Amino acid sequence: MNVNETDVVVIGAGQAGLSSAYFLNRFGLDPVVLDAAEGPGGAWRHRSPSLTMDKVHGIFDLPGVHREPSADGLAPAALVVPEYYGAYEREAGLRIVRPVQVRAVTRGDGRLVVASDAGEWAARAVVNATGTWTRPYWPYYPGSSGFLGRQLHYAAYRGPAEFAGRRVVVVGGGASAMHVLSELGGVAAGTLWVTRRPPVWRDDDFGEEARRDAVAMVEERVRQGLPPQSVVSVTGLGYTPVVLEALEKGTLHRLPMFARIEPGGVAWGDGRFEAADTIVWATGFRSALDHLAPLRLRTPGGGIQVDGTQAMAEPRLQLVGYGPSASTVGANRAGRTAAVNVRRLLAATRAAA
Repeated sequence: MNVNETDVVVIGAGQAGLSSAYFLNRFGLDPVVLDAAEGPGGAWRHRSPSLTMDKVHGIFDLPGVHREPSADGLAPAALVVPEYYGAYEREAGLRIVRPVQVRAVTRGDGRLVVASDAGEWAARAVVNATGTWTRPYWPYYPGSSGFLGRQLHYAAYRGPAEFAGRRVVVVGGGASAMHVLSELGGVAAGTLWVTRRPPVWRDDDFGEEARRDAVAMVEERVRQGLPPQSVVSVTGLGYTPVVLEALEKGTLHRLPMFARIEPGGVAWGDGRFEAADTIVWATGFRSALDHLAPLRLRTPGGGIQVDGTQAMAEPRLQLVGYGPSASTVGANRAGRTAAVNVRRLLAATRAAA
């Protein structure tokens, strides 16, 4: 198999990947962007059809090319955002190769070798932007295998209709749980919301300063090599339209996490039992980084030590869509940071040659 030599490969074409590619282009580096999806949109392509534009937190404009994604609040985000991203790719002149499944990134001859089902690229630098959507986190609880009802992760949630008349337990304290609870009220026979920690509500507008503070808190964890928390876990829940809808429907009566799952429901250590025939695990996602395993970047703490976007154990690798940039809050800034780091690395490499 032929190996293609290039300066920079970006893996992933979600918000963080497109932002990185845009700034790399601005710096004259012409990155190759490898994307696993059939078309534009990143994780948004796979969202529930019931997640409409008036329910999302807002799509932060991708850098350099301003577009209004949609004025129709009832349009599904899974259709609007991919259209927006596709137009952005064209207008920004980005070179996207898809669908490409990256299998491994290894070290070789002064470069990082990106092996995929579409060939190999030997790059002086790699920006990894594979995000989290393909790694839904599904925690284990005793008795799970004996549950007689249905269990699904939020990644498989496709709207409320299929839960009509069901008794549904929703597990999780983030935006995904809010989405489900806002839609099941009045449709399901009953809902039960459980979380490991009491929810923290915020009533401010979550402005720019608050966003920077939230990102900084997650950054500190990844700098220490700890597994990253989601940005939402440190920001708390705001009174978004989705939350207000769930409050109006009376579905936000939170209970602490159950101790075990029984065939017909869930049970707590104090003897409480609640009947259920469906459990929705809105328990988040983990970073999709298996292809980086050959680089042996994991610390004893379980994460990858990152300073900004720089993998500290591998100067040729930038991680965006990881930790603080795994949400719309930090993705654009991370893309620029990664591009600046790559430009500096390549300039130093050429000066030393």
